[in-house]
Amino acid sequence: MERKDFLKTMALLPFGVSMKLNALHSLSQNFEATERMPVLFLGHGNPMNAIETNIFTKGFESIAKNLPKPRAILCISAHWETKGTYVTAMEQPKTIHDFGGFPQALFDVQYPALGSPILANEIKNSISSITIGLDEDWGLDHGCWSVVKFLYPNADVPVVQMSIDYTQPASYHYALAKEIASLRRKGVLIVGSGNSIHNLRTAAWDKMMTPGYAYDWATIANEKIKGFILDCDHNSLINFNKQGKEMQLAVPTPEHYLPMLYVLALQEKDERPIFYNDTIVAGSLNMLSVKIDKS
Repeated sequence: MERKDFLKTMALLPFGVSMKLNALHSLSQNFEATERMPVLFLGHGNPMNAIETNIFTKGFESIAKNLPKPRAILCISAHWETKGTYVTAMEQPKTIHDFGGFPQALFDVQYPALGSPILANEIKNSISSITIGLDEDWGLDHGCWSVVKFLYPNADVPVVQMSIDYTQPASYHYALAKEIASLRRKGVLIVGSGNSIHNLRTAAWDKMMTPGYAYDWATIANEKIKGFILDCDHNSLINFNKQGKEMQLAVPTPEHYLPMLYVLALQEKDERPIFYNDTIVAGSLNMLSVKIDKS
């Protein structure tokens, strides 16, 4: 946004909103160099986690305790699939309730974080292999806000989402993540939100409230995934469908798995993975979360 257009917008807004947007504008004017930010993959699981206190939400809060406050957040959520890759570019993204059959209290949740058109353009300019689209319609889906709200409950950090191009293979997403690595040294916290194991067709819904209930194949797949992560064997994770029947059952469709690859692609040589929420629920859904940070 040009300065003259920004000032015109400020004049038309209520004072409180104007001040908030002015602060964001000042913050985002220049993504100057910072210390390297960590990277997170968060297993989001059941949307009800957003309004509950349980072992998983406590895990998110535990991660948050040692996070520096970023200038902005870039979230890659399993719940925004597009043809082509897009980033949200609006000033005030809406809270999207992209689910059904849950209590009204869940639909009442709002996460009023600001967006950042400036960060959206920074992302667009950082990526040279493809053309990134700027989106004004999407907002923050539950893959994003249901976990970010536990990291920054005051919604005081701007949030931008990046979509997942469903037409592209895992290798594309891993390579694309490499192109946004510079954001980590500009004060941007990059978050992937999905589930490393996500097979709804086989889920034992009657066991949803029994954390740790896991099919044998899910346990084997979880151990394989963690082993590959610890060994920095990203090639095996990219080629997940070649790692045996357990992995094929764990990832019947890739949308919840791919956000993890974005995060792992950003790991540097002096960094190590830290596991949180390493628990399978309903037999076939893994809540495993991973923080990538300096050793």
